[in-house]
Amino acid sequence: MENIDIVKVVMVKEGALQSERFQIGSSEDAVFVARRFLEGADREHFIVMMLDTKHYINAIHTVSIGSLDASIVHPREVFKAAILSNASGIICAHNHPSGRPDPSSEDRSITKRLVEAGRILGIDVVDHLIIGDPGHVSLRAEGYI
Repeated sequence: MENIDIVKVVMVKEGALQSERFQIGSSEDAVFVARRFLEGADREHFIVMMLDTKHYINAIHTVSIGSLDASIVHPREVFKAAILSNASGIICAHNHPSGRPDPSSEDRSITKRLVEAGRILGIDVVDHLIIGDPGHVSLRAEGYI
């Protein structure tokens, strides 16, 4: 006879960004936070910022760390932390170490998948930002959300 594991799902705090409680009112606000979080990253990092109902950030999670030009992102990994933090919405962001923030076909494709998954879960995908050096692209502003 085999045992069935009884599990408990928890979110563990790993650290904190020094900041006042931060409310997102525009993509520029989210870019400001994402740049601080991603500062010094030499590979592609895909992060998700969890928002409460008034768009205050209540958590940031690194979903994936990839290579110089790619990272593996799956909706279940993006929304796992969002569900655990009781997020009303999320803002996704990733850096392009090349410095060019132009969205790739993969960037547009994962954005579409995340929006669809968010609709099912009742968690709004507010934006997906690509952080370059020095520029950025908001996929919401580009019409992909």
